[in-house]
Amino acid sequence: MTSSFHDTRWTLVSRSRGEDVQAKAALSELCEAYYAPVMAFLRRDGRAEDVARDLAHDFFAKLLAGGTIDGADPLRGKFRSYLLMVLKRFAANQRIHDHAAKRGGGQIHAVIDGESDTTGAGLQIADTRIEAPDAAFDRQWALTLLARALARLESEMRDEGKSEHFDVLKPWLTAEADATPQSEVATKLGMSIEAIKVAVHRLRKRFREAVRAEIAQTVSDADTVREEMDSLMAALRK
Repeated sequence: MTSSFHDTRWTLVSRSRGEDVQAKAALSELCEAYYAPVMAFLRRDGRAEDVARDLAHDFFAKLLAGGTIDGADPLRGKFRSYLLMVLKRFAANQRIHDHAAKRGGGQIHAVIDGESDTTGAGLQIADTRIEAPDAAFDRQWALTLLARALARLESEMRDEGKSEHFDVLKPWLTAEADATPQSEVATKLGMSIEAIKVAVHRLRKRFREAVRAEIAQTVSDADTVREEMDSLMAALRK
């Protein structure tokens, strides 16, 4: 990476500040990129599908209204981590608000002694087999980012007039390659098997670069890109 990394990256976040049309468009793109991870967090945090959807809309409405995003500092590294922190705070405040509304009078009542709770809802043991909200957020972030990178690569190759190559070789990027023999692909593209292997290698390299480009839009430096690549792989393995 060059020394201009900091000036040319963190682009979506830096462009999203302000009140002009470009800023609003950048902020909308950020919201679109993180909608699925936010939904995954809220669903794993115990909200029903319709409730999670409403809360996600409220959360992003606050972002789109301005102000919240100003706390994101590129010198601190990862926008993903910042957004998750803001989301957890939002979800916790919403839960407190809902709890107070159900109890009445704005008072919050906590059950400390399990024996005094006749419903059995006092002290409970968490099921470690259930994915934590943070992990659900990270996994959906990884899946969404891969999908965006794949779309970026597809667009680039179509612009290059290589639509057929992308369509035929795409299974080697999505773990579906075992279903199609390379000899069959070679015949379809009029290439040798060795040439197909080289093409697949180059396509995978371009895909990794597309993933890095997506990550680079919301981090502050090259080292953090590598950290996020590691985080992405870890999230997918869980």
